[in-house]
Formats: sequence, C-alpha cells, structure tokens
Amino acid sequence: MNFTGITLQFLTKLLTTFLFLPSDWSLRDQRTTCLSLGSRLHLENTTIIHVSYVPGGSKVHTLGTSRTCAPTAIVTVPLCRVQFFTNTTDTSSVHAEAWLPDEWYGRFLGLGNGGLGGCIDYNRLDYGAALHFATVGSDNGHDGAGGLPFLGRPEVINDFAFRAIHIEAVIGKQIAEAYYGQPHDKAYYLGCSTGGRQGTQAALKYPADFDGILAGAPATDFNHLVHWVAMLSRSTGAPTPASSPAYIPLRLWKVVTEEVLNQCDAIDGVLDGIITEPDACDFRPQSLLCYGGAGVNDTCLSLPQVEALQRIYSPLQLNGRFVYPRYDPGAEGNPESIEIFNGQIPSNGEDWIKYAVFNDTEFDFRNYGNEHLVVMDKINPGGISTFDGDLSAFRDRGGKFLTYHGRMDHLIASGNSKRFYDLVADTLGTPSLDDFYRLFLIPGMGHCLGGPGASNFGQLGAGTNAVNQSSHNILLALVDWVEGGVELDTITGTTTDGAHTRVHCRYPATSVWDGSAFVCS
Repeated sequence: MNFTGITLQFLTKLLTTFLFLPSDWSLRDQRTTCLSLGSRLHLENTTIIHVSYVPGGSKVHTLGTSRTCAPTAIVTVPLCRVQFFTNTTDTSSVHAEAWLPDEWYGRFLGLGNGGLGGCIDYNRLDYGAALHFATVGSDNGHDGAGGLPFLGRPEVINDFAFRAIHIEAVIGKQIAEAYYGQPHDKAYYLGCSTGGRQGTQAALKYPADFDGILAGAPATDFNHLVHWVAMLSRSTGAPTPASSPAYIPLRLWKVVTEEVLNQCDAIDGVLDGIITEPDACDFRPQSLLCYGGAGVNDTCLSLPQVEALQRIYSPLQLNGRFVYPRYDPGAEGNPESIEIFNGQIPSNGEDWIKYAVFNDTEFDFRNYGNEHLVVMDKINPGGISTFDGDLSAFRDRGGKFLTYHGRMDHLIASGNSKRFYDLVADTLGTPSLDDFYRLFLIPGMGHCLGGPGASNFGQLGAGTNAVNQSSHNILLALVDWVEGGVELDTITGTTTDGAHTRVHCRYPATSVWDGSAFVCS
C-alpha cells in the first residue's frame, strides 16, 4: 500500500538504513566529512580531481571542455560531489562524478548516456541524488557528443561500448562506501537509448554490477540500428537530396502523417492522434500517389517518393535476410523525425560509421549501401552489437531487468525491443520472462520521452516524474520489485501537460479501449 506516496517497503528500507549507518553519522559535520574524502580515497588506476560539498539549490560548473556538453548543472539537494577519472588502459580513461546526497537510503545508481555519449548526464545525476541514491555518471570515455574521439582509438571505443558503466559501478560503489562508512545495499542502473544498450550490455557482461536495471529504448543490435537509420535517410535521398527524386520535403511529411492517422488511428477505437499498436497498422502509401498526370504538390507524392515510403515502412532485409524492423507508422509524426528525413545522414550514425568502423574521415556516403553492413558486422567495434539473449547469469543472481519503449520513437524502432525480448525468451527456453524481465511499450511516446501520449512516468529525470510514487514512477517501481518483490504489471503515465493519465501494459499484454479507458488485456 502507499502512504503519502511512499511505499511500506520504502519506509522499512529507510529505517533500516539509518539504524545501520555509523552511530555518529547524524552528528557529523557532513561538509567536513566530504572534504576529507579526497585524502582518504585510494582507488585502483583512479585519480580524484576534486571533492566539494554542495548545498542544495546550487549551480555548479561541469567537467569536460566540449561545447556539446552543458557547462553548468543544478544541484537540488545537499550532497558531496566527487569528480574523478579512471585510467582504463594506457590510451584511455573514463571521467565521472559521484553525487552523494546527505540523505541516503543505502542505494547506488549508475547512469547511462545517449547518442555517442561523451557528456556526463548531470540532469540524471541530480535526479538520482534527489531520490536519495548515491549516483554516478560518466563521459563514457571521451569528451563531447561526437564520434571523432573514436578515430584510430579502439580502447576509447571499448570504454564507450561496455567498460565505462562497469567503471561507474566498481569505483562508484567504493567511493560511496568510503563516504557513508558502509557498503550499499542494492545497486540500480538508469539509462535510455545508448543508455538502454549500455544497461543491457551490463546485464550480459557484468551481471553482478546491478541488482535492478532500467533500460529505456535500448539501442541493441547496435550496428544494424546504425545501418537501418542510414538506409532510412538514403531512402529519401541523403546525402544529396537536391538531386534525388525520392526526397520528401518537410511540408509533405505532414501529408504523410495525416494519411497514416487516417488509415490507422481508429484501429484502437479512439481517434486521438495516437496509434496504440503500430504493428497492426498496414499503412498503404500508394494512396498518396499523384494520379492523372498531376505534378507533385502539397497533397500528393510522386512514384519515387511513394516507393521510398514503402521501403521505410517495411523491415530492412539483406539478400532475403532480416536486418531490422520497420519504421513505426506514426513515428514520422514526431517533429524530431526530421533528424532522419532532412536529406542528410544523422550525425551519430555518420560519425560511428566514419570513425569507429571504417576509420575514414573522408568516407563518402553517396555510395553507402547494404554491403557496408557486412563489414560493420565483421568488425563490430568494441563488441558493441549487444544482441545476445543469454541473460541467465543476471537472472540467476536475482537481477531484475525492466525496459520500456515509445511507439512513436523516431530513432529506434519499438519493434526492436519486442525482438530482443523474444530473443531472450528463445535463448533461455521459456515463453515467459516475468520473473526477471518486463517490457512496457508506451503508445504516443517519442524517443525516451515526450510525444502526445502519457509519456511521463519517472523514467529519466525530474521533468518526467509527474507523481513520485511507484505506481507512476518506473524507477521507484523497479526498487519495489527488487527489494519488496512487488511485481510490475502496469505503470501509469501522465501527459506532458499533466492533463491526462494512461495505464501502460507489460508485454505481451495489449492495451485495449473498453469504451471509457484503455485497459490491459
């Protein structure tokens, strides 16, 4: 049961934590304790850059020099801030921060990143600390959001692919123990997109690092994802849209979205601009073809443009072999989809292909095609693919794996999360993974957050935490599952304007309109 938004398990945990903290903890000058931490820490291959005590409500300057990373961050609650770097090899290192809140409930939280991830995620550091986790985030082994640091540096790629999150767990837990005078009780992970892939890789490669993993929109089967996005862009004329008859300008994407909704919005029983189950949408772009010799205008498309849509809304194949799921009908209505369909190769994919795979700063995307995927699969830099279904080691030690994916995700097809779930079920030889793995598909949500649906359920930060209790906050629900055995069948999301809520269902249950609300069936 809930008591003013705090679960009974939570209250029990809080009491237990304070009972077992050092006897003088409540009497200590926490600022003094914090500032002395630097001289007391002796960690393998690790240098403490700076230790500071930060009052709640402060603004601080951040690590890193790249202009692609935020220069300042807000600190909501009073905490001890530890900035450090760990040398992972002679040619690579991971920079990270530990935010250790005064009010700690015995939990550790590691954080993932997004994109090509070279910026510490300070918003989520603050979110974790405000929820009383000892929270650690890193730069994934390079500075800045671009991929140039990967050029000719395989160990930097290894940090990005798998090692940085392991460093967060190993070094971060030691820092937390040194500060609080006792080890953590349970360890959690929070990430989306690249961060979702990193969490999945942690469960596969380092199953003892975390007790509970929250992995949103995981970029699993990473090389195929990068190739799929590049081929989506190529389908509509990238990187030379001016000379491509298949290029679809922005004004016509609005026409496409209207027709997708015209054909599929009513399938779920409600005309609300949201397609609950995109897999049920058999979108027929031929209806947009200009007939009778009419030229392309603001209401119809040319044959090459229609053929491009047919490729986009079909699974990607290579010589008859499945490569990646189709683009979700309705996702093109996400304004951010222009990132893929603007006539250029999206920068994250472009950088990965140029710098990590081919080590070629002059790589020519005018000739990019399926043959390049064969090379990418063979090289698989850093073992980044992350498409192994054997989560048995994580499961067998009691780990809980919780994931979600927006059905309007413009960057990663939500069908890929279904695909990975089914891969794990097939690999482990069990049709149900409910004991340790649950997937939530979120209608009307974009990439990790946002969109017209009920897309706020505590998944990423304070801005998504509409109701601070486990029925509405998926991170707190994960805590309840790990620590109290409270199984998660639904999660309630809230729209970004706070006006509406919707219950989201665990896969393979489906969301069905019963005449007054969506229910799980």
